[in-house]
Amino acid sequence: MKRISILSDMKKILIMSSIIALSLGVISCEDWLDMPSYNSSDTETVFSDEFTADIYVQGCYRGLIHSEMFYQLGMGETVMHSSEDGTTNNSKYNICNYFYDTTSPYTVTTIFKEQYRIIEGTNIAISRLNKMPETDKRNALLGEALAIRAFCYYNLIRIYGDVPAVWTPLEEMDPTDENTFYPKRSPRDGIYDQIIADLQTAVGYIPWYSESGYSTYERLTKQGTYALLARVALYAGGYSLRWNLETNDPSTMRMARRDDDNRVRELYQIANDACQAVITKNENSLVQAKGDMNGFQHLWYNFCQRSFAETHPEMLWELAQYGSVTNSNFGVFAHPGVRGGVFGSRKAMQFMLPTYYLSFDENDTRRDVSCTSYSIYFLNSGNVATDTWVDVGTTFSCIMPGKFRISWCVSPQAADKRNLNIPVLRYSDVLLMYAETQNYLNNGPTQPAKDALKEIRDRAGIGSMAIPSDQQGFEDAIIQERKWEFAGEFNLRTDLIRMNRLKTELMKEKQAMKDLSDRKNDYADVPVYRLYKFQVDAQAYGDKFLALNYIDLTDAAEIALVQNVPTDASEYEAFQTTLAGIVRAHGITVESGDKWYPVNMFQAYTSSYNGNARKLVGFESGFNTLQIGNIIYTKPTGSAENGGQYPNWIEAPDGSDGLYYGFKENCVELLPFAAKSAGHPMIDNPNLTQHPGYQ
Repeated sequence: MKRISILSDMKKILIMSSIIALSLGVISCEDWLDMPSYNSSDTETVFSDEFTADIYVQGCYRGLIHSEMFYQLGMGETVMHSSEDGTTNNSKYNICNYFYDTTSPYTVTTIFKEQYRIIEGTNIAISRLNKMPETDKRNALLGEALAIRAFCYYNLIRIYGDVPAVWTPLEEMDPTDENTFYPKRSPRDGIYDQIIADLQTAVGYIPWYSESGYSTYERLTKQGTYALLARVALYAGGYSLRWNLETNDPSTMRMARRDDDNRVRELYQIANDACQAVITKNENSLVQAKGDMNGFQHLWYNFCQRSFAETHPEMLWELAQYGSVTNSNFGVFAHPGVRGGVFGSRKAMQFMLPTYYLSFDENDTRRDVSCTSYSIYFLNSGNVATDTWVDVGTTFSCIMPGKFRISWCVSPQAADKRNLNIPVLRYSDVLLMYAETQNYLNNGPTQPAKDALKEIRDRAGIGSMAIPSDQQGFEDAIIQERKWEFAGEFNLRTDLIRMNRLKTELMKEKQAMKDLSDRKNDYADVPVYRLYKFQVDAQAYGDKFLALNYIDLTDAAEIALVQNVPTDASEYEAFQTTLAGIVRAHGITVESGDKWYPVNMFQAYTSSYNGNARKLVGFESGFNTLQIGNIIYTKPTGSAENGGQYPNWIEAPDGSDGLYYGFKENCVELLPFAAKSAGHPMIDNPNLTQHPGYQ
């Protein structure tokens, strides 16, 4: 009887939670904000008509991407990395470097809990909607619920592997069955097959965007559902860390696809056909250059500005985040960092590896959108009324994210609420998934595969780059293109796993960072000194500023001129004249009032040289800090600048720190379940087995 009581209470809590979430406004589109408040706990009432059922389904979108997905798991993929204050002994830094622990904060817990909360909500919706009379509207709502549930299971499997499969609402389950409350892990292939079948049903039910009547892609349309089907099918047919669920023997852990080769090929065909359906419908396209913005900048600037009409061609699904209640902290974590002024004080919690920044072709317009080599800081005291705010140039050790920069956003309700939607699926992803499936199914790239890749590159300004004609070479190109295109969009890490490229790419990146630190091999000629142009920040939301003007110095005579900066203010004007001469020698006009300052890119931002150089343009002594975690901005990149050793963030002498220091092959490709205290999966569910690498 006690369990029956628990079940009844849980039912009421779940229904009430869903209704409360709905009444607070889950969708940002203005037409959906003025919703009536519901306070019924009766699912029969909620699903008595299509209007209230619609509101309930909208509520299922809320919280789909928890902050752990971008705060904890959005890095460690050779593109973005963690930056914190204090020491490197914190959850985000350790997870980024593949050091996991089941009983400390160094694992991911809330995603597990939140995804099952939403799964229960969708199970209720699916069950109840199936009991309603069939109409186009009912079918569309059922399709949405199926797709949202599929997205939750996709997230759970790519993070944890085999997870409990629950397809029925708690209110319809047997309360005397132990599996109702303590479900075991279910084989992931079976879950994948179920959600793929669900998504195939959903694409038949959900309307195309042009037929939906929606004004945004904040709800799933047929485009987004097809794209989700393609993504899930690729993961289902791809590699993952597997082990014997019956014995849980660590020796059985291996990276492998499912055993059925025919099913793998079928899954790639499903993904291929889903992408082709979106492409041939011809409702979507890549956002292109407009005005003085290149296409990639125009896309992300308008995304931050919530200019949906400008981003609609490419954004196939984005999660609504608007207002005082539904706003996530997504936009707070991934940005260039600001100190004071109009934007408030916010530190960047992530930085871009300098090897990634340097990997772009010189013509690739995506680099300065995805990466910023500046941060917003004040010159003097930080007095809002009298001080000047500057886009101050950074060193290699603190290149910061740029797609979601604060200055591009609309004015927020509060410092931790940026009104920034969360991107989930874009048309460029459809093109690259299509290129990948064509390459796999045909043992090499077809012309349509090459055309899809070239379409991405044309928008980026590198359409003339050679495209490999062999299968492996083309796959390599796809992996690199995904990095250039999707930095900061939470999928690169698990994409590398499903393609069985995680170890290869991590080790290659670690060696590349060592080579950059030593300035050898591919990085032997990377310029040490850069001249940044002094740039006053506009201090206004909607500022279109993209990147600082700079000159990389390679001429020995010019380098000799900047190697020693004056420390006496009386010499600053003369040194500015010297710098102006260098600038003119590079064919750049120097206007009255222009100022430049040199930076040693391999030293720490806080080095004496870099601090003294910034004084040339007005920075006062004592303001030698940056709005990013001090474990990175106070550290150099170069080994020569670190006493002949790699900085610890690249590799500690004893191996206890550094890039991917916790990586263990055939182990860390999936996370363990947390087992710290009540509220964690391994404590609450006695039937769960632990990842065998962490028993």
